[in-house]
Amino acid sequence: MVGSIDNDFCGTDMTIGTDSALHRIIEIVDAITTTAQSHQRTFVLEVMGRHCGYLALITALACGADWVFIPESPPEDDWEDHLCRRLTETRDGGSRLNIIIVAEGAIDKHGKAITSDDIKSLVVKRLGYDTRVTILGHVQRGGTPSAFDRILGSRMGVEAVMALLEATPETPACVVSLSGNQAVRLPLMECVQVTKDVTKAMNEGRFEEAVKLRGRSFENNWEVYKLLAHIRPPATKSGYTLAVLNVGAPAAGMNAAVRSTVRIGLIHGHRMLAVHDGFEGLALGMVEEINWNRVGAWTGLGGSKLGTKRTLPKKYLEEISANISKFGIHGLVVIGGFEAFTGSLELVEGRARYEELCVPLCVIPATVSNNVPGSDFSIGADTALNTITTTCDRIKQSAAGTKRRVFIIETMGGFCGYLATMAGLAAGADAAYIYEEPFNIRDLQVNVEHLTEKMKTTVQRGLVLRNERCNENYTTDFIYSLYSEEGKGIFDCRQNVLGHMQQGGSPTPFDRNFGTKMGAKAVAWITGKIKECSRHGGCPPWGCLEDLGGREGGSHSSPQPKAAPSPCPVHRLPKEQWWLKLRPILKILAKYHTELDTSDTAHMEHLSRKIPVPSV
Repeated sequence: MVGSIDNDFCGTDMTIGTDSALHRIIEIVDAITTTAQSHQRTFVLEVMGRHCGYLALITALACGADWVFIPESPPEDDWEDHLCRRLTETRDGGSRLNIIIVAEGAIDKHGKAITSDDIKSLVVKRLGYDTRVTILGHVQRGGTPSAFDRILGSRMGVEAVMALLEATPETPACVVSLSGNQAVRLPLMECVQVTKDVTKAMNEGRFEEAVKLRGRSFENNWEVYKLLAHIRPPATKSGYTLAVLNVGAPAAGMNAAVRSTVRIGLIHGHRMLAVHDGFEGLALGMVEEINWNRVGAWTGLGGSKLGTKRTLPKKYLEEISANISKFGIHGLVVIGGFEAFTGSLELVEGRARYEELCVPLCVIPATVSNNVPGSDFSIGADTALNTITTTCDRIKQSAAGTKRRVFIIETMGGFCGYLATMAGLAAGADAAYIYEEPFNIRDLQVNVEHLTEKMKTTVQRGLVLRNERCNENYTTDFIYSLYSEEGKGIFDCRQNVLGHMQQGGSPTPFDRNFGTKMGAKAVAWITGKIKECSRHGGCPPWGCLEDLGGREGGSHSSPQPKAAPSPCPVHRLPKEQWWLKLRPILKILAKYHTELDTSDTAHMEHLSRKIPVPSV
C-alpha cells in the first residue's frame, strides 16, 4: 500500500496522504488569498514535490493560480516574458492578487532549477509588484487526515489482507491501488518500473511522455489547467450561446464548476449566459451575460453565487422555451442535485411540445447527498463528508475526561445513506443506520448490546450515525432514548443533529478540482453536440442528457452519450450505489464478527473477488 503525499507512484489514482496534504495547502492558500487581496500583493507559494508536480498542479487548479511550475512539464524558454504578461493581464482585469504555485523540484527545459526566490526577483524587477514568498515545508505532511484518506487507508488495508489470505507461494508481489472508486491489485514490479520510466523520461528531456506516464488523471488535470490559465478567449466567435444555471440545494464546489464552465466556454468562442435561481429564473428571464473576470475568484467560494432553487421546470415549459429562443441559447449546462437530474428529464420530455427545448443539455452532479443517478461522486459531497468527520472528531474529544459516553449523530442526505456510511468509516463509528439497509428493533437491540459489551472493556467513546430519513419511526430521539435506557450504569448518551452546517463552508480541494474538471468536460461535450445538431439540422432523436462522474478520472474519464439511468423518484435514489459494498468494512472494523461469514456472498463479494490484472 503506497503512502506518499506526492502521489508519485504510477498505477494508482491516489496514494494515502495526498488528499490530506492538499487540505493543508488549500487552508494556507485561502488564508494567503485574503491578505493578498487586502494588500494587493503577489504571492509565490512553494509546495512539496521534488520529482512529482501533483500537489502543485492540483493546488493551482483548486485556487485558480495564475501560474504553476511542475517538474514534469517545464515552461518554454521565454517563460519570464509570458509570466509577466500573464500577471499584468490579471491585474489590469481588476484582480488585486496574483498567486504563483511552485513545486520544489521545478526546472526549466534545460534542467536548471526554478526557485521561488528566482520568481520573486523576476516579478519585483520587471513589474515592481509587492511580492512575498511562502515555503510550506513539512506542514504539508502533518495535521489530521482527511475523510478520503481515512477511508482510502481502510479500504486498502482490507484489500491487502484479502490479497495475502488468497495468495500462494507462487503469487507475485502486488500493490493495492485505487482505480476510480475501486480498490484493485496490480503487479508491484510493473508499477515500480513505470514510476522509474517517468524519472528517466524527465532526465532525458522527454517531458510530454513523462506527463503521459503519470496517468490519465494527471494528464487531464494538466490540460484543464493550461486551458484555464494560459489561453484567452479568441477574437473570432463561434456564434453559439451557452447558459449555465444551478438547481437544487447549494453545494460547495458549485461556484468552481460555474467558473470553469464560463471560462472554457469563452475559450471555445461561445457567448456565455448566467441564469439566476435555477429553472425558475430561466422561466422569469433572470439571465445575464457573464465574462471572464466576473468569475475569477469563485473557485474557493462555498454556496452558489448564481442562486439556486428546487423548483422543477414542468409548469414553466412554455416560458422556458420562450426565453431559450429570446436569448438565443444553443445549449444548457445544469449544475445541481436530484432536482437538476429530474428537471432536465422534464425538459427532454417537453421537446415533443416545444421545439425550442431541442438543445443539447448537460447535467453536472452537485449535491451533498451524492444521489444523482449515473455518477459515482457529486460536487459538494466531499466537503460535507469532511465537515461531518471533523465534527465527529470534535464531539468525541469533547468528552475527554468524562465517563464512558455514546454519541448519536444525525447526518443529512435525504434517503441516501452515503454521508452516514462514509462518515462512519472515516470517524470509526460503531453503527450507521441508513434507508438502503433496512433495520428493525432486533437489529437495534444487537447494536446496543454489542456497544454495551465494548464499553465494559477499555472503550471510552461510542459513535452511532443515523441518516436523517433512514426510518420513519426509529427517529434520532428514539435511538437516543433506547441507547440511554440500555446503557444505564455503563455509559451515558448525547445526541447531535448536524443540520445545514454540512452544506456550508469552503469547498475541499477535491470539490474545487472536481467542479473545475466537470465544467471543462461539460463544455467540451456540449460544444460537440451543438455542432452535431447543426450538421443534422436539429437535435438528434436520442436527446442530449449527460451525467458526468468519477473521482480522479477512473472509469468516467471519457464520458459518452448514454440513456439516462432510471432512478427511484420517490426516494431520490439511484438504482445502483457503489458505496454500499463498503458497509461490511464499517461493521468489521466495529468488531461485528458475524460479518466475516463467507457464505454471505452478497456482502463479501467485493472482498474476495478475483480481479483481472489491468495494464498499468
